[in-house]
Amino acid sequence: MKEYSVKIIIAAHKKYKMPTDIMYIPLQVGAEGKKNDNGNVLDLGYVKDNTGDNISSLNSSFCELTGLYWAWRNLNTDYIGLAHYRRHFSMKNKKGFENVLSYEDLKPYLGRIKVFVPSKRKYYIESLYSHYAHTHYSVHLDETRKIILEKYPAYLNSYDEVIKHNYGYMFNMMIMEYSLLDDYCSWLFDILFELEKRMNMQGLSAFQGRFYGRVSEIIFNVWLDEKIKSAIIKTDEVKEIPCIHMEKINWWKKGTAFLKAKFFGKKYEGSF
Repeated sequence: MKEYSVKIIIAAHKKYKMPTDIMYIPLQVGAEGKKNDNGNVLDLGYVKDNTGDNISSLNSSFCELTGLYWAWRNLNTDYIGLAHYRRHFSMKNKKGFENVLSYEDLKPYLGRIKVFVPSKRKYYIESLYSHYAHTHYSVHLDETRKIILEKYPAYLNSYDEVIKHNYGYMFNMMIMEYSLLDDYCSWLFDILFELEKRMNMQGLSAFQGRFYGRVSEIIFNVWLDEKIKSAIIKTDEVKEIPCIHMEKINWWKKGTAFLKAKFFGKKYEGSF
């Protein structure tokens, strides 16, 4: 039986506790030009995303996608994945680093499952589009649709269906066979680099300016939907794995911010 190799980058911009399993690569994202309080180059002791073929300098707007790009262009392995320093996959669905997904947890599925995704995030009273429009700016998604129509029209039906869903695979977290990751990243970054040419960042706060990473969360679902419809990926080759948060979520703050966005037009200006 083949022993599949897996590497999962952990996107991090600060020092944090990390899983010890050797399949994980803690990756300092946005490393290009980052300085510490003393004015020296910030070094977290992790691999940096400004090595090799990279887009590290785009991290302020592309978020963890600079890490995904780095993994895509610089790793040679059967499966590549992305997690976050404070958000991880867990088969046990229990908090704590002892419950973070391990290679041994994943091993029985390798070769049979092509795409691992976090459990669906459900919005209940919102669609993916309306939630984005309330909390961010709908023009980002509208322009993305135009680009998909121009460059990848075969994906348009999936786009129009997906944005009406009130659920999706979010956080830009996934573990995929390299050939599929190569396909996805080629498609994704072609769209985002074109979007970057068309978008005016003037007037946006630093938080709202990170919209490329948020758009990608939604259109990952578009790409996956089209691959399933075209039988490139079978439904039984996709497996959901629960996602655990290593820090407490302030649900009151999160809920209040959402209601303000939905009913009073106040856009999000921070994470929760």
